[in-house]
Amino acid sequence: MPAKTYPVYLIAGFLDSGKTSFINGILSDGFALEDRTLLLRCEEGEEEYDPKVLRNVTVVTVDDPEDLTPKFLLAQQKKCRAQQIIVEYNGMWSIQDFYVNSMPPNWALYQIIVTAEGPTFDLYTKNMPDKMMEKLRNADMILINRCTGEQCAALRKKNLRLVNRRADIYLEKEDGSSEDYMDGTVSAFDLTAPVIDVSDEDYGLWYVEIMDNPQMYAGKTVCFRAIMCKPTQYGKYFTPGRFAMVCCAQDMNFLAVACVGCDVSKIPERTWVEITAEARMEYWEPYGGEGPVLHVKALAPCAKPKEEVVQM
Repeated sequence: MPAKTYPVYLIAGFLDSGKTSFINGILSDGFALEDRTLLLRCEEGEEEYDPKVLRNVTVVTVDDPEDLTPKFLLAQQKKCRAQQIIVEYNGMWSIQDFYVNSMPPNWALYQIIVTAEGPTFDLYTKNMPDKMMEKLRNADMILINRCTGEQCAALRKKNLRLVNRRADIYLEKEDGSSEDYMDGTVSAFDLTAPVIDVSDEDYGLWYVEIMDNPQMYAGKTVCFRAIMCKPTQYGKYFTPGRFAMVCCAQDMNFLAVACVGCDVSKIPERTWVEITAEARMEYWEPYGGEGPVLHVKALAPCAKPKEEVVQM
């Protein structure tokens, strides 16, 4: 009989980013109503846990990351007979260290939730880029709270989807209301134009939009500049794209799109090309389902942009 596994919910973020408020909220909603819960507190901010929601919860404070050993954690779980674990993780500690080196074998990381504060988001990304990016990349959910309307708009322009395309991202305003980071209802481009001309500086924004909401572009013609890429494993498909950097060199990604319908055998790899193509929703095996496939109408070598890397 296989050993029972215990779910772990890791809430990460810098000091005063809203981790404790989030935990109080889920506990108030009955998260620990039925199952005994171990709550590991690895950072203490100004806010405290609400005593009313801790009846079925055992709180253990950990001040040193060296104490987070599988033996110690398993002993704490057995002591309170916990069936699930919540971790309020220290913003200065590595998330990867926890799930690679600290968790007992029968603990299963179910969800990583990252909290951030709108007014200090830029400060942390500029001064602690490695620590901030590790959190954003690993997250299953990102909650950016205490945002003004202007901060919501500025955060959308940063294209956080370039860092993590699978996470659910929410912007929580000062009045308590919440917005989906990408709701798919409004485009940054004029979709009524005969040809949607994607400028060099807007390539990252367009890439995120067409990947997240490809139905918006079905049947539309786009024009953009990109670097030629011809992976042999994709057969007739080629995948031109651009390198993009969100805030530092560690965040460099190649943002490629699937293209078909043009003979590119005589165009060398890494040549800059200008492409005009019609976007269609089609099955492509690397997607594991349907996604945007560009049917090329025109393609020719071109000069490289003044800024080769998309800066976010």
